[in-house]
Amino acid sequence: MNIQNKTVLVLGGWGLVGNAVARKLVEQMPKQIIITSLKLSEAEEAVSKLSQEFPEKGQNYFIPWGGDIFVRNEFKDLNRLSILSDKEKRKILMQDTMDELSEEILKNSALYNLLTLYKPDIVVDCINTATAIAYQDVYTTYRSIFKAIKTNAGYDDLVTETEKLLCTLYIPQLIRHVQILYSSMSRVKSEIYVKIGTSGTGGMGLNIPYTHSEEKPSRVLLSKSSIAGAHTLLLFLMARTPDGPITKEIKPTAAIAWKKIEYGEIKKRGQAIELVDVPVTEAVPLKDKFVLFSDKQYRTTGETLKSVFIDTGENGIFSKGEFETISAQKQMEFVTPEEIADVVIYEIKGGNTGHDIVSSLDHATMEPTYRAGYLQHMAVKKLNQLEKENHVSSVAFELLGPPRLSKLLYEIHLISLFNKTMKDVLSLSSKELSEKCFEIITENSKLRSEIISIGIPVLLPDGESLLRGNTIKIPAFRGENVLDISKENIEKWSNEGWVDLRPINMSKWQTRISELIDEAEKIPATETSSMHVRTKEYWNYFEEINIGKICSWLFIHEEQGTRMKA
Repeated sequence: MNIQNKTVLVLGGWGLVGNAVARKLVEQMPKQIIITSLKLSEAEEAVSKLSQEFPEKGQNYFIPWGGDIFVRNEFKDLNRLSILSDKEKRKILMQDTMDELSEEILKNSALYNLLTLYKPDIVVDCINTATAIAYQDVYTTYRSIFKAIKTNAGYDDLVTETEKLLCTLYIPQLIRHVQILYSSMSRVKSEIYVKIGTSGTGGMGLNIPYTHSEEKPSRVLLSKSSIAGAHTLLLFLMARTPDGPITKEIKPTAAIAWKKIEYGEIKKRGQAIELVDVPVTEAVPLKDKFVLFSDKQYRTTGETLKSVFIDTGENGIFSKGEFETISAQKQMEFVTPEEIADVVIYEIKGGNTGHDIVSSLDHATMEPTYRAGYLQHMAVKKLNQLEKENHVSSVAFELLGPPRLSKLLYEIHLISLFNKTMKDVLSLSSKELSEKCFEIITENSKLRSEIISIGIPVLLPDGESLLRGNTIKIPAFRGENVLDISKENIEKWSNEGWVDLRPINMSKWQTRISELIDEAEKIPATETSSMHVRTKEYWNYFEEINIGKICSWLFIHEEQGTRMKA
């Protein structure tokens, strides 16, 4: 695509790769570049440097934005520890992550507010998402809750530690992030999303000697790789979603360096490392117990650690020795941020660098085959034959899901029992269809039993009575066994997974069938190209009611559930 005059959002634009991407983007003459970072001061620093480098762009060309995109907007300037330490905020964070995605959760998120504020055409995501999520370290949280259990801590302590554990679970956070990202970009019509991902190990394997604990490799490091892989698969799905943004991922498998090389103060997590002086005479005797955190306060020199260092951005500050080790041949080695930025720009413009992981997965995965397509007809033919031989109708078992599919299959099956053709369905009133379906449900105990036994209730024509079995799939159990019955809930539940015999639902089926017929009849008889699949011939000229074909058509049109790539 053409980058010129487009609004570009660079998530993580203060970082090493983000800054390189922003600088390379300027050459493509976008309308505006929004630079984000976890801290507003970092984003402002990046914008200040870019403005000095490109003074001809004037004011408001580079726009800074600061905050945590993984939480709601009101929490974006808080660190995660302060959120987890606050009882009320922690509960909100837990619900924002674990509850079903709602309009409220979506619109409260920082990411949604950022995207709807600037409505970017292009989003380049340089945030190390895998690190941001995995380094919350669920294992440390586990040890806290295990200790609380072991020491018979009070109820309040157990609740607190359990809530913290739920807030640090990796997969729910990643899923919620991708849900919000996709929904937000779809609403603002972003055209392309490019993710700078990670392998988690700088391209090395399970033998990686650089670790985060005594384990080799550490569970935290492997968690980062796991999240990175899961993220890639979610982006793979996003790329296969029609009408969404073009989705790409560049995944460097080497250390990324560098930002600057200097002599100066060495900082860890933004804080200078204070020098402590301990004379040899104060050596600790190694007897009995070893105390990790001593009550004794060791004397500081009043100075901080200063040395020559190389700044590798998000990966931190390395000494000469550390950098030389990690970048040596057969170790992580390294790739420069400018090289990554070049690939990003080329991919945005429609080039094929061979480094897009999503495209690579597209090419490597097995797609539907000609043989399987041919055999599908044979399988259906055999199923039809066995239905006749055994005098049964194979409608739905509620093993595939969702319950909505089972509900739809049984509804159209009921209709097909007293209508031979599709046009017959349109010849009756919705009230007549409802009454006849109710008559079948009343008299056909076998069919009635099959429906309710798989967890699909039947809403009777009056809309006030429900046939149900021992279990029901909708409403789904969400921790509460007793739910309020309201008009809104009945509408919601009947839509999601109840066989609905009300006249209003029968009218909906007539509309669907009418639209299906109109679609096929609009295809001229002289049109014999490969353009159309669902022709009049496909529908057997409407002389039969094929429940599977009808529901597949409905899932494509009503649920927007079409396959994009084949």
